[in-house]
Amino acid sequence: MAKSRLTRVAEGIGGAIGRADRTAHKVAKAGIVARKELEELSKEVDALKKRLQKATKKLQKALR
Repeated sequence: MAKSRLTRVAEGIGGAIGRADRTAHKVAKAGIVARKELEELSKEVDALKKRLQKATKKLQKALR
């Protein structure tokens, strides 16, 4: 049985929407992972700043 032109067009649109939806989910998932990694890096940078401040204070005391 031949499909009508309207049915073929509707299937094409549905397929395009499905592909766009999958891509959107992948991008959203990647965004969540990136945000978590950024938070971890931010914590590491804060820890390094604290270590640098402590080392600077010790060095200043040693030089006095």
